[in-house]
Formats: sequence, C-alpha cells, structure tokens
Amino acid sequence: MKMRLALALLILVLLVYPSVPADSYPIDGYERSGISRLQYLTTMDSSRLVRQLRPGARHPLEYVRLNLMAKPVQELPEPDEALQKELEDILPIFHKSYSLAVYDMTPGREPRYAVRNPDAGYQPGSVGKLAVATAFFCELENLYVDDVGKRFDLMKKKVVKAGPFGVYDHHTIPRFDVEKERYARSRVNEGDEFTLYEWVDHMLSVSNNGAASIVWREAILMRVFGDKYPDLTYEEMMDYFKKVPWAEKRDIAEDVVNGPLRDMGIEHEEWRLGTMFTRGASGIVPPKGGSIGTVHGLMKWMTALESGKVIDAPSSLEIKRLMYMTDRRIRYAYSKSLDDAAVYFKSGSLYGCKPGTSCGKYRGNRMNYMNSIAIVEQPDGTRYAVALMSNVLSRNSAYDHQLLATRIDNVLRKTNNADPSESLGDGTE
Repeated sequence: MKMRLALALLILVLLVYPSVPADSYPIDGYERSGISRLQYLTTMDSSRLVRQLRPGARHPLEYVRLNLMAKPVQELPEPDEALQKELEDILPIFHKSYSLAVYDMTPGREPRYAVRNPDAGYQPGSVGKLAVATAFFCELENLYVDDVGKRFDLMKKKVVKAGPFGVYDHHTIPRFDVEKERYARSRVNEGDEFTLYEWVDHMLSVSNNGAASIVWREAILMRVFGDKYPDLTYEEMMDYFKKVPWAEKRDIAEDVVNGPLRDMGIEHEEWRLGTMFTRGASGIVPPKGGSIGTVHGLMKWMTALESGKVIDAPSSLEIKRLMYMTDRRIRYAYSKSLDDAAVYFKSGSLYGCKPGTSCGKYRGNRMNYMNSIAIVEQPDGTRYAVALMSNVLSRNSAYDHQLLATRIDNVLRKTNNADPSESLGDGTE
C-alpha cells in the first residue's frame, strides 16, 4: 500500500513539475559557449530547476529559430485597423506616456502591425544593451567575414579583464567554478576576467552595466586593432585608451554602436546610444549625442533580427539565443500568460528624483523610464513582437507592464487561428 501511495505521489509530482529534457536549453548551451552559468543549471536539484525555469524556458537549443527568414521584413507595414482598435481598447486605463508597438508574425497569416506614440522618445535604459550586442557582433563579423566558426570560437576562448570599465553597478553577476562546483553572486570588480561569451551573457542575462561597457569596449578594440585583436593584451588595451585623444575615442565609440543601427534603416531619432553604462567607462570614453529610443525603432530592430538582418543570419540567431537564456523573467516577461511561451526579451529602466526630494526605487519623480521588448512564441503557434516604453512618474510600472503583457497576449491569441504545426520559417544554424 505504501509503495502504491509513493508511486502515485511520484506520478503527481511529475505531472505538476515535468522533468527538464536532458538536452534542454539553456542547459545544453554550456558545451557550445563555455558560459559557466549554464553548467551550473545542470547541478541543480530538478525541482528547484523547474521552479526557476518556466515551461516556455525549457526548449531545446534547436527550437530557437528566426521566424521571418522565409519572408524577411523590408519595412514595417501600415497599422492594421482591426488590431489597432483591439489594442486601443486595452490602453485607455494606462498612462498617456505609454508607447507601444506590436508586430504579429504568426505563421499562416498576413503580418499585422499596430502602434501607439511611435515617435515618442524615451531614455532606453538597459534595452540599449541590445545595440551594444549588435555592435559587438558587427565587429566580430568584420573580423571573420567568411568564417562563422572562428567568430564563436573567439568568443569562447578569448578572456578579457574588466579593468575600470567594469565599475560600478549594483547588478550582481553569477560566478560558478565548474571544477569545484561552487556558485556565488557578486558585483563586477576591476580584476574580474571572463570570456567574451560570458561578458555578453552577463550583459544580457542579468543586465550588468559593467559587462555592457566591457562588451562595447571590445567592439571598439575590434574596430581599431582588426586582425591583431585576438592577441591584444590588457596592457595594450589600456595603453590605447590612455593615449588616444578624447574626441577620437568619443567618435569611434559612437560610430561603433550606432553605425550598425543606421545600416538597418533605424534612424538617429529612432534609437541611438551616446553614453557608456558605467562611470568608470564614461570617464575614459566620453559621451556623445545622448541616448534615445522609440517603439518604432525598437520594432525595426526586432523584425530585422527575425529576418536574419541584425548583421547576418548567424549573428541574429546567436543574439536571439542569448535573449532566450536570461537569468529570470521580470516585468513584461513575468506575466503568467507567458509561462508556456518561449520569450526572448530585454527590459530597462532609469529613474531619478527631483533635487531636494527622495523617491523609491523605480518610482522616480523627475524621470521614471521603464521599457520592455519581447518576442513571444506561444505553443498554439501565435508569434509576435512587442516594444513597450513608459515614463510614469512616482510609480513602479512593473505590474502595469505585466498586465499589458497579459492583455496583449489575449488579443493576439484571440484573433489568431493558427495551426501550430505550420513551419516557423527556415531559421539558421
């Protein structure tokens, strides 16, 4: 009797907490990338792993594909009247500062686009780290135009030191000693050394500002040193930044990070970065031109990504993989409606208080930007991209973003009757 009861309980547990497949991603990403955080997941107790990774975050590596490779987007279409009305109906309760763009790319349907306040400019915050990733993969492609394997091999093998670029940021990074199986989290310090792959992962998975400045720095160095970059030492790197005039460093940094966006047809006023993400970095490379983002510009980037046009198809796919294996889902992506969906996302925020006042975290009374972009792939075949930006003073908008995610998902799934067995596009390896 006890044995039958135990067996029944085991079956119940397996139904409630389905096991993660052995080749599940991001677990299977370690061998390919060398990102030790992914290896750490394999050491977790299975029940703890299931609690950390929602069902939609447990797809195998081969699942991650580019949805628009078969029908690349040349330019965003005019807003679809029906979809526009559906979305307008859910927006009135939200603050007038909200900007929103939605692109429906569900297989078997004509693409649909809807947008609100497309040209309103916001400080992009950490969403801008996707521009840094774009710059990094652009310079990597320039380094090895005809050899994709060498690009990822360099990312896996080249170790770089943080130096002053890595400080300071409150976001902690994961540290896992693969040999001793020891895990910890702490802030980046100047002596930290990681591979290029891991710095990019720190930038996107936990949104570390120091990592973003370091990845931007490495993109600059690839541009400057070309085929000498793979063997560039820390001392040579620091010597370069000490000797080069400020104006030259400023102009190169701006062109490296914004040039690829312009090549994709994203205009200066639609999305740009002007300042590195840490004081240590901006004290070495001066800012230029300020930073701004619009939902229209961000949507151009997402449709280019799905079309294999963020640099090239291998780069687009790798960036999408990195967006999938984030440390945890927050804000927009935290919506329970997205639990079973594969979600590729990045969020960002920036808040500040008026002089002489105090305000809570993410509750700025001078500025209070909160931004999210997400590509959502539901099990029923619904596929869409969302760009959401807001600046609601004195209010943490995280819950509002979650609520909007739920309502937008309801609208898209209600108006789609897709066959989930239809092709998701060619993807690319």
